[in-house]
Amino acid sequence: MREHSAQEAIDLFLSAFNASSDTYVTELLSQALTSDVVFWGPFGRNQGIETVERFVLEMRQHPSGPGIMSRCSEVDAPSEWARYQWALRTPEGGPQLRGTDVVHLRAGRIDQMIVFAGDLEPSSPAVPGPGR
Repeated sequence: MREHSAQEAIDLFLSAFNASSDTYVTELLSQALTSDVVFWGPFGRNQGIETVERFVLEMRQHPSGPGIMSRCSEVDAPSEWARYQWALRTPEGGPQLRGTDVVHLRAGRIDQMIVFAGDLEPSSPAVPGPGR
């Protein structure tokens, strides 16, 4: 198998959410992820491509419809780590959920993934520490 760039692996992963059938989800994930991928998601740490597949299939069964997942930023990949922002939109195109993922790649596939769902709240002005 040829090595993917970080962007290719990420885009393959995201395309699993938009697959025309659940059958293609497995195929797309197997191209994007290592079989032993470590997935830090909304429900904690899990390992294995099957865990990610269950997560994607559950998201596709969302009560408001499967939605449309897209990458909405460039892929920032200074080395084997990469980050990007994503958006899940309703079938009608309205915003449903946004977030940022951080991934680690091994041999062109994602072997670690940390999912941050939702936007960060702006911080209050920094408070100077002691002695400042």
